[in-house]
Amino acid sequence: MGNWFPLANTKTIGDASEVLARQHLEEQGCLIIETNFRTKTGEIDLICWDGAVLCFVEVRRRNNANFGGAAASVTLAKQLKIRRTASWYLKGSQLDRSPPVCRFDVVSITGTQLDWIKAAF
Repeated sequence: MGNWFPLANTKTIGDASEVLARQHLEEQGCLIIETNFRTKTGEIDLICWDGAVLCFVEVRRRNNANFGGAAASVTLAKQLKIRRTASWYLKGSQLDRSPPVCRFDVVSITGTQLDWIKAAF
């Protein structure tokens, strides 16, 4: 399959990775409701419904599995930022009054391998 992103800068690669992740989630039946949700606490790449479950999705891409690959790059500090940002999202959308079941997922792209890791943290 080759490299999906030859000679591209980091922003272009990140944007293209998020498009691939979004397409994959939609193909699996998810309804994307937000992309690149930002607050002062951080950013969530994708927010979607997977059935009745509200998913906060981090998209990570690495060229290879050296140093653990893409999924391993979601550090504890990053997880905490995503959780704080998810809390802001729930409050702003007033879903915190009757919060849905929520899940934190990772779409990991290592080389050309895409994996959707449900309940990653």
